[in-house]
Amino acid sequence: MPQSGVIDGKVHRYPLRVFYEDTDAGGVVYHANYLRWFERARSDLLDVLGIDQRASLEAGTGLYTVAEANLRYLSPARLGDTIIIETWAEITGRVASVLRQVALRGDVRLCEAAVKVAFISPEGRPRRQPEAWQQAFATLEPIAAPAPEGPE
Repeated sequence: MPQSGVIDGKVHRYPLRVFYEDTDAGGVVYHANYLRWFERARSDLLDVLGIDQRASLEAGTGLYTVAEANLRYLSPARLGDTIIIETWAEITGRVASVLRQVALRGDVRLCEAAVKVAFISPEGRPRRQPEAWQQAFATLEPIAAPAPEGPE
């Protein structure tokens, strides 16, 4: 099955279109749908990275769950708009990672999110992420700027 999103450098880009079901009677996207779109983009990101949560869950290893989500609404999306959800890793930890996401219509930022995902056991307890998964997320972290050199 082909993926609908792609990784471009250190950013995953997931396209979508605003349908009637996404909007209110005025054709403006209902605020909760941004959260749904961000979830779809993160799920697609895992597929693109080769992370199979279903197999991991069935093997008794664990899966990701959202531990925290903070959204900031900036501009409304409307019926018929083409949206790109960009996702990148801000922090990759042993148990949890913080992903940043933004919904864009062209160059217009519609909604921004910081989402903390935690890896948990099938019983719901925090568990260390598989090493390969940590490394996959780390490929999406921005390159830190070099520290300024001291006085000469």
